[in-house]
Amino acid sequence: MASLSSPLPLTKPETPSLFFKGRKSRIGVVSYPPIHFSKSPVHSLRFPHSIPKFTAAKSSRFFVRSFSNDFPTDNQSDIKQNTPNAADYEPRVKNSTWNWKGYSIRYQYSGSSGPALVLVHGFGANSDHWRKNIPVLAKSHKVYAIDLIGYGYSDKPNPRELEDNPFYTFETWGTQLNDFCVDVVKNEAFFICNSIGGLVGLQAAVMEPRICKGIVLLNISLRMLHITKQPWFAKPFIRSFQNLLRNTDVGKFFFKSVASSESVKKILCQCYHDNSQVTDELVQKILLPGLEPGASDVFLEFICYSGGPLPEELLPQVKCPVLIAWGDKDPWEPIELGRSYERFDSVEDFIVLPNVGHCPQDEAPHLVNPLVESFVCRHATTTPSFSNVT
Repeated sequence: MASLSSPLPLTKPETPSLFFKGRKSRIGVVSYPPIHFSKSPVHSLRFPHSIPKFTAAKSSRFFVRSFSNDFPTDNQSDIKQNTPNAADYEPRVKNSTWNWKGYSIRYQYSGSSGPALVLVHGFGANSDHWRKNIPVLAKSHKVYAIDLIGYGYSDKPNPRELEDNPFYTFETWGTQLNDFCVDVVKNEAFFICNSIGGLVGLQAAVMEPRICKGIVLLNISLRMLHITKQPWFAKPFIRSFQNLLRNTDVGKFFFKSVASSESVKKILCQCYHDNSQVTDELVQKILLPGLEPGASDVFLEFICYSGGPLPEELLPQVKCPVLIAWGDKDPWEPIELGRSYERFDSVEDFIVLPNVGHCPQDEAPHLVNPLVESFVCRHATTTPSFSNVT
C-alpha cells in the first residue's frame, strides 16, 4: 500500500499547499486558490436589516434551537471591512443546541456552501478544541462541530440512572453522530475525528454507510486498556481499580484532583509536543465544561469502559475512504503501533505529522486544515440532501 512514511514537506506554516501520495495517485502538490465570492467589491455586500435572534424548526424527529448574536442587525456587513483579499475572510462561528432523545446537545457551525464536515472531539474535550479549524474550513465547507453527549456543554445524564448500561459507549455516540447528520446537517458528511472521536466516526460509518463520505482520523485512540489488550496478569488488578473508582469516593477524589487548571495544563503539556500551544485559553476551554454537573460521573464511567470496538475491528468494515494522520510525538498513542492500520483496504494514506503530539488539529492546524481540504476535495461529489430520511 502506498503511504507517506516521512513527514509532510511543509516549509512554512502559512503555505496552503502540501505534498501527498495517494494509493492510486502520483506524488503531487495540492494547492488552494483564493476564494472569490463575486466580481463585486466585498464592501458592497449587504445583509438584511433585521434578523431574528431565535429560530426554531421542526424536523422529522427532533427539535432544533439556534441562538446567535453573530448576525448584524443594522447596515453593517458580516464581511470584515477593509479586507484586501476575500481569501482572508473567516466566516463567523455560531453556537446552537439540538434536542436528541430528550437531551440537549451543543454544537457549533459555520460556512454556507460546499461539502459538509462534522468534527468529532476526543476524550475530555469538546467542540471548542476545533476553534482553530472551524473558521478556516468554513471558507469552502459547511462545518459542524458537536459536543458528544456527556462532554462539553451537552447534557451529562447519570449512567447509573439509565436503563442502558453501559450508556457511554461508541454505539451510543455513533448513533448520535448519524442522527445529527440526518436531522441537523441534512446531508452526507465527512467525519474529521481526533482520539476516541475516531472510534465514534468509524462506528457511525459502519452503522450507517450511506451517511459518511469519508473519514479523517487524527491520532485515533489505540484503546490500550481494552480488555483484549490487557496482559492476563494485569486484568484482575485493572478490574479492581476500575471498580474502586466507580463505586467508592476514591473516584470522586481522583476526578477532583485532575479537574483543576494546574492539572489540566500539566496533562495537556504531556500530550502536546509544542507546549507553547498550551495556552490559558485552551486550559479553560477544556476545564470549564468538566466542572459542569454530571461531568465526574461521565469521566469515571468511560475510564472504566474496557469493552466495545477496536479500530482494527472497525476499519475492515468501513465502506468509505479513510485518511489517517498521526503526530509522531504522541506519548499516549505511539505512532509505531498506529502504522499497523495502514494495511487495511479502506485506508488510502497514512501521513506523519512531524513534531506534533496527540491533538494535531489544535497544535498544528497549519498542517491539518490543508490535509482535510485536500482529502475532501478528492472525494466530494454533489449529492442531494436526505432531509426526508427517517
